[in-house]
Amino acid sequence: MKLANYLEGRWQEGEGAGIALTDPVTGEELVRVSSDGLDLGAALDFARASGGAGLKAMTYEARAALLGRIAEVLTANRDAYFDISLRNSGSTAADAGFDVDGAIFTLKTYARAGKVLGGGRLLKEGARVALAKTEVFQAQHFLTPLSGVAIFINAFNFPAWGLWEKAAPALLAGVPVLVKPATPTAWLTQRMVQDVVDAGILPPGAINVVCGSARDLLDHVGECDVVSFTGSADTAARIRMHPAVVAKSVRINVEADSVNSAILGPDAVPGSPEFDLAVKEIVRELTIKTGQKCTAIRRILAPAAVAPALAEAVAGKLAGMTVGDPRSEAVRVGPLVSKAQQAAAFEGLAKLREEARVVFGGGEGFVPVDADPALAAFVQPTLLYCDQGLMAKYVHDVEVFGPVATVLPYGDIADAIAMARRGCGSLVASVYSASAAFLAALVPAIADLHGRVMVVDGTVGNQHTGHGNVMPNCLHGGAGRAGGGEELGGLRALAMYHRRYVVQGSPALLDALSADAVDAALLGA
Repeated sequence: MKLANYLEGRWQEGEGAGIALTDPVTGEELVRVSSDGLDLGAALDFARASGGAGLKAMTYEARAALLGRIAEVLTANRDAYFDISLRNSGSTAADAGFDVDGAIFTLKTYARAGKVLGGGRLLKEGARVALAKTEVFQAQHFLTPLSGVAIFINAFNFPAWGLWEKAAPALLAGVPVLVKPATPTAWLTQRMVQDVVDAGILPPGAINVVCGSARDLLDHVGECDVVSFTGSADTAARIRMHPAVVAKSVRINVEADSVNSAILGPDAVPGSPEFDLAVKEIVRELTIKTGQKCTAIRRILAPAAVAPALAEAVAGKLAGMTVGDPRSEAVRVGPLVSKAQQAAAFEGLAKLREEARVVFGGGEGFVPVDADPALAAFVQPTLLYCDQGLMAKYVHDVEVFGPVATVLPYGDIADAIAMARRGCGSLVASVYSASAAFLAALVPAIADLHGRVMVVDGTVGNQHTGHGNVMPNCLHGGAGRAGGGEELGGLRALAMYHRRYVVQGSPALLDALSADAVDAALLGA
């Protein structure tokens, strides 16, 4: 079966044999995808003209209601999405829930939040500015929804959430979307779009999907489009330098590589709540979605006196994790999504092993449960220990996109800060400490290179939302290597899909133009 693409208000099958999507446990071919022969320029034109016009005819509140209806459709088809996740991504039930339920939760969050914007169709920012000696000539800043398309070029690891965490704020803003999911796991994204289209919720052209190669998609971008990319820094650089993107100053949002940290404070000693909470979270991040998360813990910074005990405790927990075919009842950890990802993970792990010793895992003698290692894409959860600190050549730079993390002992707080910053920009750091002095020094010192800092102590306990769990009402993004982008953050995300402008004129004119405007301050509420 070849998956169809939804463009120009109709389903279209790409030319040729297409690219096969496979089961990462058995190697079985599942479906094929192709974008060959499709007119992507016409698809963008249709989305702008039809989808954009249909969405902008509605108020923010009406579009919020559409998001609620989409969430209902996805909920009704949840079992089918779990089945596709199992077959195409090798997901356990917990992994599939992380992706699919996360997508539904995000849509419901934006459906609720969007109600506060009411019957408005644009945003009014700040007070009026007097420009003359009297009140006869004034200025008012506005934010208007873009007239272009939100183009999503997504990663393979979150085919459900990766679509809807971007699409929810774009659609709420009144901007149509075109998603190009990563080819290896495009099936789930395509199926979700199909279910929404079949339900007739959105105006024609408001949602579009192209599976397979992006081909000449970026050749057709316009000045009012937005390109949001999740993936490697190398691909992000090519997108940023694309001639059409440069010539038309197209707005770009990037989430790229991230060597995230978990940091234990000096008080997080064995037996303390903070130590135990750190161990639990590190193990979860190594195993949920088999470490295939942009937010997963890659480096574990611990006081030198505590680091060996921490490594031993984490290794002990990993030893109890059964790895194999998710169809088997006892299995807790599944495969990577493809043999290509497995090969990339092994390559990165080999580099890390040049300067770090294996505490647990490493792959020697590892046999997954109910799976043929020659066909399957498994990587054994692996914990490393590196005592080279800032002198390490690879551990601060190489992101193994799988179940691999490295413990790094630090000497004092200055050492911890320097190592956290050595990641050169990360999506998240989690800190396990109840020491007010340690936190007061650490958090501000790493904040400009981290999009999110999660602090856990004994009073928080297990009630925290998780190092790797992106909450829709909190910022997702990071500086430097992490791409420099910003997503989510509640209604703040709508700013990406609006353009600020100022009108200078009479009070009567500004009153008329403000009739459908909502206070932009609500975006930060």
